[in-house]
Amino acid sequence: MNKKNIFIIGLGFILLAVAAFWGINYYAPAKDKTGPVPAQTASSDGIQRPTAESTQEQEEAPTVDIPPEKQQLIGVKTVVAEVKPMRKIIRTVGLVEYDERRLATVNTKFEGWIEKLHVDYSGKYVRKGEPLAEIYSPELLATQQEFLNLLKWKKESALVKNQDVGSMLSKDAQSIIEGARQRLRLWDISDAQIDKIEQSGKPIRTLTIYSPVSGYVVQKAALKGMRVTPGEKLFDIADLSTVWILSDIFEYELPLIRVGEKAAISLSYFPGKEFSSNIDYVYPTIAGDTRSAKVRFTISNPGNKLKPQMYTNVEVKIDLGNKLVIPDDAVLDAGKRQVVYVDKGEGNFEPREVSIGMKADGMVEITKGLKAGERVASAANFLIDSEATLKGIIK
Repeated sequence: MNKKNIFIIGLGFILLAVAAFWGINYYAPAKDKTGPVPAQTASSDGIQRPTAESTQEQEEAPTVDIPPEKQQLIGVKTVVAEVKPMRKIIRTVGLVEYDERRLATVNTKFEGWIEKLHVDYSGKYVRKGEPLAEIYSPELLATQQEFLNLLKWKKESALVKNQDVGSMLSKDAQSIIEGARQRLRLWDISDAQIDKIEQSGKPIRTLTIYSPVSGYVVQKAALKGMRVTPGEKLFDIADLSTVWILSDIFEYELPLIRVGEKAAISLSYFPGKEFSSNIDYVYPTIAGDTRSAKVRFTISNPGNKLKPQMYTNVEVKIDLGNKLVIPDDAVLDAGKRQVVYVDKGEGNFEPREVSIGMKADGMVEITKGLKAGERVASAANFLIDSEATLKGIIK
């Protein structure tokens, strides 16, 4: 027999030995996962039945064995499931808007023509009671003249020699005068203007329109010489001492949103400046295209630094209370079910189906299937899952 044949025969023996060694280690489990044959007791009818203790042993969940050296090789890490305070931060974008409760519009209740404009451009700041425009109205002029005639009639009634007749005429005149005075008030003529008409004995040719609030003229429809009709809008005035921030919250986050939740609001053009506010209203409708709802914040605006249509960054901080949590990476999401691998010690990992709740800051709430203090795999758990699948422990 030559050396070549001897080498081939020796190599064959070595391969057979390696194969036998691998087969023994693969098919012979390190530990008997099924446990001993259940103990049986004989019942009165002579049938052998397993004891309760043996049944419990049979129902123990199967585990996958990962030796410590292999865990270190594949990078397995474990964490303890703990009950701890859970806080979620919802980050979104906001838009500065006018506070609708501080908007006012200026119009007239009579027909006329604008003869003079005191506010001739949009954006001007006006104070409450400041004149905006002067309007000539033939109808208003006629009502003033009627009011003056009634005043004259009242004076003449007092000169009647017959006291009874004079008293009766004076009372009638006073009643009619009060009606004319009230008609002027309903056309937004102030008592001071009415007194001026009464004292001068002459009608005012043009009526001055005054600002009802202090703020900025955000829209000006009035032009000198234009004809105005009752109810026609002339000016829109906005008080910017406070503004609204409107933000979009996605539909799946709405159950967490409550009126009164605190938020931090920042702007890119005010580095380092942060405004604090609370949610004061959640709008009742959802936008069909974005599947989001509007929430509103009200903040003060000193110096009018915040201007409508500015963008803001909004962080809503929500305290969720104490929850049983584990890292989000510890849960393998298979769509219909979520699985974690519980470290049972001595290299054994038990696959366990769990129910999850809310997620926040890389943590996930466990509502079912896990107890506080149990240790679960948080890294390389997908490799443990692959091993369990290969050995048929899970399907």
